[in-house]
Amino acid sequence: MRHRNGHALLLGLPGKEHVTYHASHLGIGIFALFIAFTLGLSFYFARQSTSAKGYFAAHGQIHWFVNGIAFAGDYLSAASFLGICGMIAFYGYDGFLYSIGYLAGWVVALFVIAEPVKRLGRYTFGDVLDHRFQSRGIKLAAALSTLVVSLFYLIPQMVGAGALIKPLFGLPHWSGVILVGSVVITIVVTGGMVSTTWVQFLKGGLLVVFSTILTLLILQRGLRVNVPDALRDPSVKMFASSAVPVGHVASLPEGQTATGPLGPLAYLRTLSRSVIVQWSRDYDSETPAYSQRRTAGSDVLRPGNSPTFKGVRNKRTQDKLNFLSLMLALFAGTASLPHILIRYYTVKDQAAARKSTAVGIAAIGFFYVLTLFLGLGAMTSGALDVSNSNMAAPLLARSFSEWLFAMISAIAFTTVLGTVSGLILAASGTVAHDLLKSVFKMELTEQAEVRAGRLTAVGVGAIAVVLGILFEKMNVTFLVGWAFSIAASANLPALTMLLFWKGTTKQGITASVFVGMLSSLAWILLSGDTYRDVYSLDPARSIVPFSQPGIVTIPLAFVVLIAVSLCTRPKASATAEI
Repeated sequence: MRHRNGHALLLGLPGKEHVTYHASHLGIGIFALFIAFTLGLSFYFARQSTSAKGYFAAHGQIHWFVNGIAFAGDYLSAASFLGICGMIAFYGYDGFLYSIGYLAGWVVALFVIAEPVKRLGRYTFGDVLDHRFQSRGIKLAAALSTLVVSLFYLIPQMVGAGALIKPLFGLPHWSGVILVGSVVITIVVTGGMVSTTWVQFLKGGLLVVFSTILTLLILQRGLRVNVPDALRDPSVKMFASSAVPVGHVASLPEGQTATGPLGPLAYLRTLSRSVIVQWSRDYDSETPAYSQRRTAGSDVLRPGNSPTFKGVRNKRTQDKLNFLSLMLALFAGTASLPHILIRYYTVKDQAAARKSTAVGIAAIGFFYVLTLFLGLGAMTSGALDVSNSNMAAPLLARSFSEWLFAMISAIAFTTVLGTVSGLILAASGTVAHDLLKSVFKMELTEQAEVRAGRLTAVGVGAIAVVLGILFEKMNVTFLVGWAFSIAASANLPALTMLLFWKGTTKQGITASVFVGMLSSLAWILLSGDTYRDVYSLDPARSIVPFSQPGIVTIPLAFVVLIAVSLCTRPKASATAEI
């Protein structure tokens, strides 16, 4: 059986026919235009990136509105677009909880972080932590934290790039990862922060506009019963070698077969009274297999369907702690991400930093509302690839038209470009400015500092390409949760206490960053999720009781900072209050 959008449909045993993604010539053309325009921007702005201030901070002359949309472009990564839509499409409301956590974190950024970071820093997160102390230890800790968080955040972006290349070009995953790595390295090496900002502005605006268009089309199409005859038997399974387009409505309220156009609230009400055919991975099978289950729409719109959020419904303490830990990391991690923090150095003053944050919150919040409808629309579209949740949004677009699929895929690819360029720029800045100049005390001219940043960009980009290939099968939103946990544990306690407790010492900051980073990293590597998805081991053998570390490692970093600061503070201030 052949699906009308060009995907092979096979039910039953593997090996007879395989899903193939056929190259989209329209998509390739639009994609090429996007890449050409992006690279053109980079070479155009290259002349503004010869000094360190120009390369790392765009001379502090970016307009606050442009910077606000660039915030959205930087933050709305592959995890936000591909990963969240995929999680909602496969698990329902659980994916939307990520959106809530991501957005809530901007409250911390607006009211706590924005103005102090702009006032105290020049190029890097290390500048802020070290502005009072001039400590090599702080610079080393901040630099290593920035590199670790950036690499962990780069992995899902590269995975998303590879996922997009399959349907767009009909090429394997690794080729997409190498392609995006090459383009991003070119963007960062040539144009620095100026070109990165405009790429992020472009992709942030386009992502919101075309996601709005796609949401309106979902509401216009409404809901309809669309289970193929071959899928009506609940015992039918699918196998990894036959990844079938799925996502169906089994029944609608009052015996309807189609609703016609619906408003946003009517869409959710109707879905809650419908029955949806969902699919889940069967881990007991030697060959990766997927089983269907019929789920009440009201359950789809309740949290607790996915493994990550099962603690919302069940009574196991470990599962509840895992859920709370993840939400804490999402809330605390936003204001701790190095590629977000460096955006505050691109505007002229603290008022502009505050206004650009407000613009970013508005754009990001609106987009996250759209993700709920995009995910649910993909869930019911009949166009899902059951073997790859990251392709939910592009395949949903293809169910409407090839042109829309081409645009959404190209924009999603540009989304990856914008976020990856910001991450690589943050890493290159911390190596050149923090490690080489401050830790190793190398005498660098501005031109040499820029050259060191560019060489670092090449190295970090190459590492990101390798990791993006190795982690191909993992959901990008899940991977981003790791980066948020490390950032929240390593960076936020030190930054918060530095701003609000005068008793903070340089030894306390250094110890807090190292303990937060290493403890969260160790927890992740020893967790059940990592045992299952990375090591292919039984998760029951994992050492830690639950997978998300934030609820343990964030308080631990605060406690370490306070304890070490109390032990190392000058005697004259020993009686000061916390």
